[in-house]
Amino acid sequence: MKLVVVSAGLGVPSSTRLLADRLAAATAERVPSGTEVRVIELRDLAVEIAHNLTSGFPGPALADALDAVAEADALVVVTPVFSASYSGLFKSFFDVLGARDQDALAGKPVLIAATGGTARHSLVLDHALRPLFAYLRAVVVPTGVYAASEDWGAEGLPDRIERAAAELAALVPATLPVPRREQDEPDAFEVVPFEQQLAALRD
Repeated sequence: MKLVVVSAGLGVPSSTRLLADRLAAATAERVPSGTEVRVIELRDLAVEIAHNLTSGFPGPALADALDAVAEADALVVVTPVFSASYSGLFKSFFDVLGARDQDALAGKPVLIAATGGTARHSLVLDHALRPLFAYLRAVVVPTGVYAASEDWGAEGLPDRIERAAAELAALVPATLPVPRREQDEPDAFEVVPFEQQLAALRD
């Protein structure tokens, strides 16, 4: 199994990366031993993401990260909150992924999380992140995790992390890849006209 964590934190150290690591660790405890966990720091890919948006071609590091996300069995995605939404770097990465392969996240279980300076931005999970990954046809776990500055070291955050990780781990064995159909491949079933179905009933 491959678990990929996408962190859009900008600082060093980063509370976004800290939350990503805690979610990854909690999930890894619940999935089969030997699971490969990879963390992708979008900060390190910022220049290549910008170049890809203007040229349409990913650099080597970005291409490797995109392949890792597309091949993952499950994802943990964490963004800081900017202007009451996900960061531009976070959105740009998934824009590039969607442009490269619109089915990359189809049917893939995803745990969404965000960090911010105040609890007032916690609705970013449902107003921004959940619609984004629903559009990408991912399977988003019910519990999203938001960590405000005052949540670190307080009660509640560890419980939310554990609950979300358990939901993600529970989805992994039940999720099957979404079959893809080539453009020139015929449909898997034949559409019978309604008139023909009526005629068969009269016979």
